[in-house]
Amino acid sequence: MSKTYKHLETKLIHAGEPEPLISGAVSMPIFQSSTFEYAGATSYHDLKYIRLNNTPNHIALHQKLAALENAEAALVTASGMAAITTTLLTILHSGNHLLAQECLYGGTHDFLTKDLETFGISYDFIDGDNPDSWKRQLRPNTKAIYVETMTNPLLQVADLKAVVEFARTNGLLSLIDNTFASPVNFRPPEWGFDLSLHSCTKYLNGHSDIVAGAVIGRADLIEKITHKLNHLGGSLDPHACFLLHRGLKTLAVRMRYQNESALKIAKFLEGHPVVNRINYPGLESHPRHQRASELFDGFSGMLSFELNDGVQAAEHFIQNTTLPISAPSLGGVETLITRPATTSHSGMSPEERQALGISDTLIRLSVGIEATEDIIEDFDKALKA
Repeated sequence: MSKTYKHLETKLIHAGEPEPLISGAVSMPIFQSSTFEYAGATSYHDLKYIRLNNTPNHIALHQKLAALENAEAALVTASGMAAITTTLLTILHSGNHLLAQECLYGGTHDFLTKDLETFGISYDFIDGDNPDSWKRQLRPNTKAIYVETMTNPLLQVADLKAVVEFARTNGLLSLIDNTFASPVNFRPPEWGFDLSLHSCTKYLNGHSDIVAGAVIGRADLIEKITHKLNHLGGSLDPHACFLLHRGLKTLAVRMRYQNESALKIAKFLEGHPVVNRINYPGLESHPRHQRASELFDGFSGMLSFELNDGVQAAEHFIQNTTLPISAPSLGGVETLITRPATTSHSGMSPEERQALGISDTLIRLSVGIEATEDIIEDFDKALKA
């Protein structure tokens, strides 16, 4: 009898697991074999081979990830950027045009602005908060619209309902980077998005020990992206598959604690006289708090803020904290702190960052699973210092 799982917590543990268990192993074994015995496959893409993303470790992850967002299919990749670039190069071809939200992760922004034109693909940035303006940037050759669930690093929340409706009305594919939210807080296929992308390096794995990505969504699109990935070679190693598989099982308990902790920290920072600006959609003061409340089941463990006295104050604050690790990336069990101007968005010019509101003083915080009270006490001392 096939098993069905209603709740995300149960899917995280049981969806995609082999039936019957392999030699009774409760944990998915690592199939550290580059190639497998030929079994009569008639298609190149059906040959069992690590680069073709179809070892038992890959298949289990694909089924689990699809179940988490209630999607038809999923694919894991060697990194979040491998997921993003392979997807864009699958659905876009020379002569096509892309609409993309103006505030994006720095790596995505750089790929659009520095690499797409070499493939003959054009793009325009749109204001995710102003659907009335999108029609003016639509072209006959526009093929897709790309947004982030919560933008990196300003935590903006676009009109995601309008994105889906605009795509449907105009025959576009809708793509969303769901890394900041994770499937715990938002499941794009449930809202009509064609494809949901993740840097699994972050919340899905949650332990800062692998780099991985995922594409989740329509089965016909996932098949095409898989074939493209098979040729480009951005496959995930089976041992990394195993670590991601293991990390996923605690996603719900980690993410919900990080949601709760980040909100408390955001409220503390919001009320501090040294803090000039705080970006967190869980705060009632956030300009799109109501929209976020309607869309999300939680507001993530990510926030960003600025202090009153410029870059030097920001650097001193980071240096004076003792709990957070000053490092790029996010979503792990450790609290991480950074200035995006020096890490995640350093590939952008100062003028590009300034135009988007990403100041040199902006501090991005990824809240871990330490005691919230300890983080707040540490921040309080650092702000006073």
